[in-house]
Amino acid sequence: MQYMLLIYSDEAQQAMASYEAKGEMYAAYNDYTAALRADNAYVGGNPLQGTATASTVRVKDGKTKVLNGPYAESREQLGGYYIVEAKNLDAAISYAAKCPGASYGAMEVRPIVAM
Repeated sequence: MQYMLLIYSDEAQQAMASYEAKGEMYAAYNDYTAALRADNAYVGGNPLQGTATASTVRVKDGKTKVLNGPYAESREQLGGYYIVEAKNLDAAISYAAKCPGASYGAMEVRPIVAM
C-alpha cells in the first residue's frame, strides 16, 4: 500500500538557518531518500516552494475564488512530501520517523486511495 508522508516545519525558522545548517539538512534528506530507495519503498517526493507562492482555490455557486497564500495560518507549514510503499501503517510510520523532518517539525502519514 502507498502512503503519503507530509513534512511540516516552521518556514520562517528554516529561512533563518545558516548556510551550513541548510547544507546538513539537504545531506540528511539525500541520505534518507537513498535509504528509502535501497528499501524499495521510494515512490516519489519533492520539496515545495514557500507558502508565499501558494494559491488557495475554492468554487462556490459556480464562481472561482482564489486566495493568495495558504488558507490557514499555522506555526508549521507543509514543506514537502514523500510517497512510500509500505506493508502497513506501522511500517509507514517507521519511515516517517526516520525522515529528517520528524526531528524539526511534524510528519503526517496518510494512506493513498488507489483509483
